[in-house]
Amino acid sequence: MFEKRGWAGSLPRKFTLATAMAGLLWAGAASAQETVVMGQGEDISKMCGDKPTIVGLADGFGGNTWRKEVVAELKDEAAKCKNITQIIHTDAMGDPAKANSDINSLVAQGVNVLILFPDFGEAQLPALRAAVEAGVVVIPYNATLVGEQGVDFSYNVYQDHNANARKWAGWLDKNVGSGSLLYFSGPAGNSHSTAVDAAIRKALSPYPDLKFLEGGYIATNWNPAETQKATAGVIAKYGTVDAVITDLGTVTMSILRTFEQAKLKLPAVVSLASNNELNCYWLDLKKQSKAFPYITLDGTTLTVRHALRRGMAEYQGTENKEPLAMEALIYADSFGGIDPKCDLELPPDADLSGMLTPDQLKAVFAQ
Repeated sequence: MFEKRGWAGSLPRKFTLATAMAGLLWAGAASAQETVVMGQGEDISKMCGDKPTIVGLADGFGGNTWRKEVVAELKDEAAKCKNITQIIHTDAMGDPAKANSDINSLVAQGVNVLILFPDFGEAQLPALRAAVEAGVVVIPYNATLVGEQGVDFSYNVYQDHNANARKWAGWLDKNVGSGSLLYFSGPAGNSHSTAVDAAIRKALSPYPDLKFLEGGYIATNWNPAETQKATAGVIAKYGTVDAVITDLGTVTMSILRTFEQAKLKLPAVVSLASNNELNCYWLDLKKQSKAFPYITLDGTTLTVRHALRRGMAEYQGTENKEPLAMEALIYADSFGGIDPKCDLELPPDADLSGMLTPDQLKAVFAQ
């Protein structure tokens, strides 16, 4: 159970990405170079240049809320460069073959800067290499893609999940102290979840009183219904869990609702990529003096803006001094006096930690 330190109070489509595990290392190189905390970043207008530019955004799976907001963040950043004449977005819908076909199609359509979320890791390298050979500036973002810079891609902008994991581990040690843990994430075998799981376990290795109940993460396919089923299974197996680590707000809410239905004490929550519903829920519990221990790292939708700035600077021959590695910002910390934002006029799925205005977010969810 918790060694409580000052806590007064008592959640897409399924697909398999196992082949991508060898292709992505989600934080590997970040420890060796400078990182920047996600935020507004440098002024892209100084990088726009004057060459007309077509930008492509290739998603391996674009069907969840986070990806939809990323598209809007990209378009908003691109609007600052009047010479960006077109943005073409593709969604492979979880199909590795279609993901590579989409890359080839974007090149054929004349994109100058190609930004992609490399969901399928190394399997995408041949298509990316061909794009580079065709003269396209290729910027994988969010993940660290194994490959040779300048050959397999131009630059790789990525989240430093080792840095994120260290923030989580320090918070758990300081504010929770001891207890059982579980990490709930995406599809079984996908590279993101596998590598983040490894980063978390590495960061927690100095704290033996914080113990994982499972040898790997709990697969949810980032789907609330499947999360509920998985959480019910965890409760049946272990009775309860002291702290959960999650990487999507809808997953977190599904976990908490399942604990509520079982009439169990809510676990501490260590989160990445929260949402409006989760943060409003926590604030409501805080008003009732029932809030669970909570930290969330956010700003993750801003990574694509970083990728666009890097891509434009490379294509235009302008200067970009930003480091390639980014770490998420602390958006809420129940022990640090940082309350998250809540907007009851926006949809539950909205991520308010980016740079989109309320009206822009409403437009995203109206689609």
